[in-house]
Amino acid sequence: MPNTPEYSVVSYGRDLSDAYLGSVQAAVAGIGARILELENAAGDGYTVSKLFVGYDGGTARLRRTVAAAAAAVPQKNGGEQTAVVPPSLLEEARKLLVLDVDSTLIRQEVIELLAAHAGREAEVAAVTEAAMRGELDFAASLHARVKTLAGLPASVIDEVGTRIELSAGAEVLVKEFLAAGHGVAVVSGGFSQVLDPLAARLQLTFARANMLDIKDGVLTGAVAGEVVDGAVKARSLADWAGELGVSPEHTIAVGDGANDLDMLAAAALGVAFNAKPAVQAAADAVLNLPNLDVVQHFVKL
Repeated sequence: MPNTPEYSVVSYGRDLSDAYLGSVQAAVAGIGARILELENAAGDGYTVSKLFVGYDGGTARLRRTVAAAAAAVPQKNGGEQTAVVPPSLLEEARKLLVLDVDSTLIRQEVIELLAAHAGREAEVAAVTEAAMRGELDFAASLHARVKTLAGLPASVIDEVGTRIELSAGAEVLVKEFLAAGHGVAVVSGGFSQVLDPLAARLQLTFARANMLDIKDGVLTGAVAGEVVDGAVKARSLADWAGELGVSPEHTIAVGDGANDLDMLAAAALGVAFNAKPAVQAAADAVLNLPNLDVVQHFVKL
């Protein structure tokens, strides 16, 4: 039927077994979806198999069916996973990708690197972990963690900036989206003083983070201005999409912590990247490989 929505069913892993792919394919066909095309791809350390299917039974049912089929196959080599991508992200339209920063775009948690200079890294890391699991209010936990930085010279910010490591595939992902004419933004519960140079280097479309308060060259232990929490992250996605003229149906968000949940829910596709259990349970897609560039296979660039 010409008006049947077209989905992409994307499987990915270190290696994809015939048993896994066969289970997914059989399940998709079993609910009446028409397989239109099969496309395989590979990245640095992972493989991808994409089924393009015509299906008019709704996204929720297709996702449930695929999830059950995937769970029925014994996992190998660290796990195989499958995402169901909605029809809107296969359209020829400008898209917006919004990424969390700490433990998503980059490997580290910046506040922990800063806290190490004050001898408080373990304490701050424990609070960060609880906040990312959703056990603590993010804004309150941020104020408590930043307070431990009081008295540090502002020069530690530059030192920490030199230690930042991008996640595997992050630069590839950003370049592919930008080269295709899409927007790429980052929104962080971390700090602008560390993020802004990185955003400039990657030529990101937008960037937003908290601002560390500094007086006379010393960190005061406070955050200047509004805290970038979960609600601000979701609002940022909507604001940036509006500024670019991108429909909400053409947005993708990627994050790992509880403060990313609102943003993931607001996007057409919310991706949990090596995320906390509550985030994986709520997200549209789960990516438990270290390779962030797998996300490029979730859309038509």
